[in-house]
Amino acid sequence: MAIPLSHFQTISNDQIPDSLLDRDFLTNKTLSIFSGPNFPFTRRKKRNLVINSSSSSSVEHGLQPRPKPKPTKPNQKKIHTLELVNDSEQTQVREKGKPVSGLCSQIEKLVFYKRYEEALELFEFLECEESDSFEVGSSTFDALVDACICMRSIKGVKRVFNYMNESNLEWDQYLRNRALLMHVKCGMMIDARKLFDEMPERNLVSWNTIILGLVEKGDYIEAFHLFLYMWGEFSEGDTRMFSMMIKASSGMGLACLGSQLHSCVLKLGIDEDIFVSCALIDMYSKCGSIEDAKGVFYGMPEKTVVGWNTIIAGYALHGYSEEALEMYYEMRKSGVKMDHFTYSIIIRICARLASLEHAKQAHACLVRNGFGGDMVANTALVDFYCKWGRVEDARHVFDNMPSKNLISWNALIDGYGNHGRGPEAVEMFERMLSEGMVPNHLTFRAVLSACSYSGLSDVGWEIFESMTRDFKIKPRAMHFACMIGLLGKEGLLDEAFALIKDAPFNPTENMWAALLTACRVHKNLELGKYAAEKLYRMEPMKLSNYVMLLNIYNSSGRSHEAAEVVNTLRRKGLRMLPACSWIEVKKQPYFFVFGDKSHPQIKEIYQRLDNLMIEIAKHGYIPAEKSLLSDVDEHEERISSYHSEKLAITCGLVNTSDSTSLRVVQSHWICNDCHNVIKLIALVTRREIVVRDASRFHHFRDGSCSCGDYW
Repeated sequence: MAIPLSHFQTISNDQIPDSLLDRDFLTNKTLSIFSGPNFPFTRRKKRNLVINSSSSSSVEHGLQPRPKPKPTKPNQKKIHTLELVNDSEQTQVREKGKPVSGLCSQIEKLVFYKRYEEALELFEFLECEESDSFEVGSSTFDALVDACICMRSIKGVKRVFNYMNESNLEWDQYLRNRALLMHVKCGMMIDARKLFDEMPERNLVSWNTIILGLVEKGDYIEAFHLFLYMWGEFSEGDTRMFSMMIKASSGMGLACLGSQLHSCVLKLGIDEDIFVSCALIDMYSKCGSIEDAKGVFYGMPEKTVVGWNTIIAGYALHGYSEEALEMYYEMRKSGVKMDHFTYSIIIRICARLASLEHAKQAHACLVRNGFGGDMVANTALVDFYCKWGRVEDARHVFDNMPSKNLISWNALIDGYGNHGRGPEAVEMFERMLSEGMVPNHLTFRAVLSACSYSGLSDVGWEIFESMTRDFKIKPRAMHFACMIGLLGKEGLLDEAFALIKDAPFNPTENMWAALLTACRVHKNLELGKYAAEKLYRMEPMKLSNYVMLLNIYNSSGRSHEAAEVVNTLRRKGLRMLPACSWIEVKKQPYFFVFGDKSHPQIKEIYQRLDNLMIEIAKHGYIPAEKSLLSDVDEHEERISSYHSEKLAITCGLVNTSDSTSLRVVQSHWICNDCHNVIKLIALVTRREIVVRDASRFHHFRDGSCSCGDYW
């Protein structure tokens, strides 16, 4: 059934963009998505929908405004309310008619002051009385509905709704919609749908409520079924309805449906509504049409903070981090007041760009604009500082947070672990437990990983065993991988292999990779080869698996086997790309590849690096035996002095003062030779050097590394 567009001819076609003119809303082609032999979803049994012809114009009976009280009948007299002295005297007296409990006014007062739990407790006194004993007004039921919604109490919903049915309540459209909303908000969608189907009359609020519940539940197909039915009957909808359906299109990943809805709102003239516009931006962004999202954004007559946040998040979603940062600065210039969501998004973008200076500026603006106590933004800051080597800054932000959730704790524990500070991670884990926080799977992964990196064997095993014993959490593959790494660090390779075989599920790639790493460090050729073969079958096109085995063969002098691995790489078409490292100096990022010649100070950098190599040779440096990285070819290996990380560090030494610590990010695992060189450079220059490679953080200080030479 094609939906007629005659209802939308409120503007001429020349006022609509050409790209939308051919998007007839909900055509037969669109409807075929929801029906026909290829329809992939089981459609529910057709319901008997009783639609009153007047319901399309009965919005006044919706949630806003509340209905006016009915006039007193001639045979009734006004209620005189006595001033309450104490709970035992809570009684209202009617000169003629049924008595009305003073509990009702108390319940309404408690709800007014947001004491919902107490209101529901007081409601129990009404339940204890026979329903014919008291006459409870609609305002009391309205208050009880508010209490159930705010408490998200399923039990409360059942109690209140049963009492409403058993009492002598005169149902009107307003109360039916309120009862429907109560069920929807508390997630009772089966009961809500039954209530909706049995409603003798439905208005726009009724349809909005049930469709909103379906969209929030993620039942987008059913939401569209109801929307199509409503549209076929009434051809009517408001901005809220279209916002919900655009969100449903986004959830289904169908930009074609979203674009037809876009065409519809254009013809209805509601495209300038802020909620509709933001829903369209979000829909186009999530469906991959970032240009369409940008077009909607720049077509908004007034760009609010919500609109800016939505388009910035859309750019970030698709990896356009630089463009998202540019939009942020454009937003600042526009004078729009930012909120904590803006700063949370920007901090996450800075984490992706490894831009410490931009993140620090966002942190300063966050505090300056009064959002210094926001939990979401501060958690993003903790995560950012941990990811980019500023653990002390992360701890400072964490300690000053007025409230913390589990994500905040997990971010800091994980940060300590990644920086090789296992004791601090365990300490924070124990403190979290003492403060009543309940850990989840990610918490245990973070603390077990910290124990693995730092070699805390006894503590790690105790925490691992406590998962099932104390918290009833079944260990997953990521937890087993941490324990395999812990055993591997201690050189207990047979025990690590036994743990893989005894796992209650099929071993994963991470578990075999943890064993392969241990075999590389401890040069166990046979077991390493076995682990590598397992990885080949699981991830046949992952380059690092082959290169790790290649390193094992090279370090063991097995050149023939190493050559076979290289031939395998060539047959599969796997090519080792140029290694890349970068460092930020005075807000300016500098990128280096092996043997880079592009930097304007390249001669000075090479000269300084050559001098450093001579100086560290006096401290016992001997070039390491040949080893390959996942992205360093054999030609580069022959001149290992000019690896990208060494050039980036030397650039930092040339352009910063002697007291400045250096932070380098690289796209690959650090090789053994570079690892030894950087330890000695940190010793002779008395600098702290932090390198984030593809696996973890390395803190070099006074000739040693936080990883304990295990990575």
